[in-house]
This record gives sequence, C-alpha cells and structure tokens, in this order.
Amino acid sequence: MKYSIILSAALIALTVAACDKKPTVVNTPPATVVTVPGPTGPAGATGSTGATGSTGSSGATGATGSTGTTGATGEPGKTGGDTVVVVPGQAPAR
Repeated sequence: MKYSIILSAALIALTVAACDKKPTVVNTPPATVVTVPGPTGPAGATGSTGATGSTGSSGATGATGSTGTTGATGEPGKTGGDTVVVVPGQAPAR
C-alpha cells in the first residue's frame, strides 16, 4: 500500500508538470513597402517593318480521278453480200 500511494503521487506530479506550457512568442516581420508606379510617359516612335517571310512548300499530289462511264453502243453492222467466212476445225488429237 505504501508503494501505490507514492506511485500515484509521482504520476500526478508528472501529469501536472506536463500541463505547464510556456507561451510561444511569434515575431512578425515588418510590413514591406510597395512602390506605386507613376503616370505613363509619351508613346515611343513606330518600329521598322519586319522582313518578308519565306515561301511555303508545294502541296501534295491529288488523288486519282474516278473511271468514266461506258460509251454508247455502236449501230448494228450491215449484212454482207457474197463474203464467205471460213472457220477452221479442231486439231486432231495426238
């Protein structure tokens, strides 16, 4: 019992001592001076004209066009008079 009372007293003393905190002092820096610009002056002289730019590159070749439509059909031929057409026969099998 003796030791528990002494231990309790020591714990209370440490707890109360931990709560005693010193105040922290914060120093603020002095305010910075901001200078305000005065009125604007007269306009300067006009600058010289710039150089001419370079010519651009050639464009790409275009795509091939589409195929045209079929032409008109011709007129039927005239019948022949005394013309003979000879059609050769098939070659003999070997």
